[in-house]
Amino acid sequence: MNFKTLIGQLRILAILEGISYISFGLTMPLKYVWDIKGPNYIVGMAHGFLFLAYVIWVMVNQYDRKWNFKTTFLLLLSSLVPFMTFWADNKILKPMK
Repeated sequence: MNFKTLIGQLRILAILEGISYISFGLTMPLKYVWDIKGPNYIVGMAHGFLFLAYVIWVMVNQYDRKWNFKTTFLLLLSSLVPFMTFWADNKILKPMK
């Protein structure tokens, strides 16, 4: 992946956001079952930051590349569904490089 291009940066954000989403789900039992709040707080903050960065970067790329509604919608939707950012990276973003 080329970190210097907007697509390369978005691909990295997609992977990091997907990992943070899964990690956030894994820390939920720690908070609500065993009453250990620290890991959930830290992972939740990281996930929130990465989620916002991903959404902003999708919009930056949409403006730069003039994506159609379907592409933009699928990329934004992928941030809401667990594991879908990995699919979006592989099926949508990877072929664009």
